[in-house]
Amino acid sequence: MKISVYYPALALGLAGLLAGCQPQDKAGCRPDPAASAPAAPVRLERLERPFFQIKNAAEGLQFMQAHPAVARYYLQVGQAPSPQALAGSLAQLATSPELQKLGRETEAAFPDSTTLRQSLGTLFGKVKYYFPDFKTPPVTATYVSGLLGKDIFVNDSLLVLSLDWFAGPKASYRPDLPGYMLRRYRPENLLPTLATAVAGKYVPRRPTVAPSVLDEMISQGKRLYFAERMLPCTPDSLLMGYTRKELVGLEANEGKVWGHFLEKNILYATTPFLIQKYVAERPNVPEIDATCPGRVGQWVGLQIIRKYMAEHADVTLAQLMAEPSAQRILDQSHYRPKKS
Repeated sequence: MKISVYYPALALGLAGLLAGCQPQDKAGCRPDPAASAPAAPVRLERLERPFFQIKNAAEGLQFMQAHPAVARYYLQVGQAPSPQALAGSLAQLATSPELQKLGRETEAAFPDSTTLRQSLGTLFGKVKYYFPDFKTPPVTATYVSGLLGKDIFVNDSLLVLSLDWFAGPKASYRPDLPGYMLRRYRPENLLPTLATAVAGKYVPRRPTVAPSVLDEMISQGKRLYFAERMLPCTPDSLLMGYTRKELVGLEANEGKVWGHFLEKNILYATTPFLIQKYVAERPNVPEIDATCPGRVGQWVGLQIIRKYMAEHADVTLAQLMAEPSAQRILDQSHYRPKKS
């Protein structure tokens, strides 16, 4: 489902509806050095509730005035033709019967604000344990966006969780994505998705250097490793968004997968086409095997990071995330899976 309304790059007006496999998967949680970290205080606002009370443009304007950080960063009022135009679009959305239905279904999928707030506090407490300078966004909110914009928006000032993205397969409307991506949009995927988004804050960026496949593999592997540290009881199936069968297949054929990267001289390629093929979204990677899932480069990157951290117990998570050299991580990981 998509409802067209004014957000940046979207037209004004309502157009209507358009159409975790490691041992922890089997035996519980990973070791958690941050187990005793105090939860961070989180004040969670369920903004979808006042949002659906909007009946006209004047009330839409009041909503934005009551939530200025949301209006500025998430709704991006500064890019609208005028605040009044955006307020009118909010009113059109809030009074849409289709979106109201999705709002009720989203509420049913996430009925417990207390549990969600506590889970966020625990996650942010662990981030602060590893990164003492981390500050929880002062405004933390949930929202029903009509499946517009980002599933999760986070910066230093604001966190918005668009819960309708994660309402799950029982919802009347789903994100306009292929099935292999849709399975990552269920209630249980919310926190892993958030954790990997927060991880991006700590991954070095080199905008003037064309990244290689290896660079992207290690970058994504860092994000996944960060997420598993923050969510030690989350299985790889949720971290990766893979099925259990896919994970079992990758584990059994890890050497074959790695051998493909080596034999085809893929690691140091910088062409976006190859990065897309092996690291980015794709239903599968038939170049390796018809059963090999997409984003396999991310999974291999996670295995390299795990091996590196196992080899270097003195390296902190902050040091890992700050390490700029993917090659150094690979070399010092001694990652050499054997072909089965």
